[in-house]
Amino acid sequence: MEIIFFILAAVALVSGVLVVIQVNPVHSALYLILNFFTVAGLYLLAHAEFIAAIQVIVYAGAIMVLFLFVIMLLNLRHPEEGGEKQHLAQKISGAALAGATALLVIYTFTRIKLVPGKEMVPGYGSTESVASSLFTDYLLPFEVTSVLLLVALIGAVILARARD
Repeated sequence: MEIIFFILAAVALVSGVLVVIQVNPVHSALYLILNFFTVAGLYLLAHAEFIAAIQVIVYAGAIMVLFLFVIMLLNLRHPEEGGEKQHLAQKISGAALAGATALLVIYTFTRIKLVPGKEMVPGYGSTESVASSLFTDYLLPFEVTSVLLLVALIGAVILARARD
């Protein structure tokens, strides 16, 4: 069981990196789909079957269709003007962000104190428990997330309209 976890985690990490470093946005979207499926596999290993199904249906299905729709709307096949200077600035800022993130992760792992895990509550990850916590404890973040997705969709449409 551990070897499957490590294989899925490694594939998720590699595909996540490939999502970020790909130049072609369609290739990035395909690696993101692979990442979503491997994360769903990790949920299955944690016996959260409902979350795994939602991961595949919502993220790999609906969200990816939305991403591909936005990619087609923005017509990202042609590189932007700005040439090498812009790419160099992007690479430098990306490397700086990656370095800052690595330092933050190292700092966190050196300061963190792991406590023994708790027994999972029966029914953890089931439809009922997810719905109960989503609509009671996490209602505000759920609503804020839906508004953010709507604003992102409207922004993508406005960006696509501005180029016409």
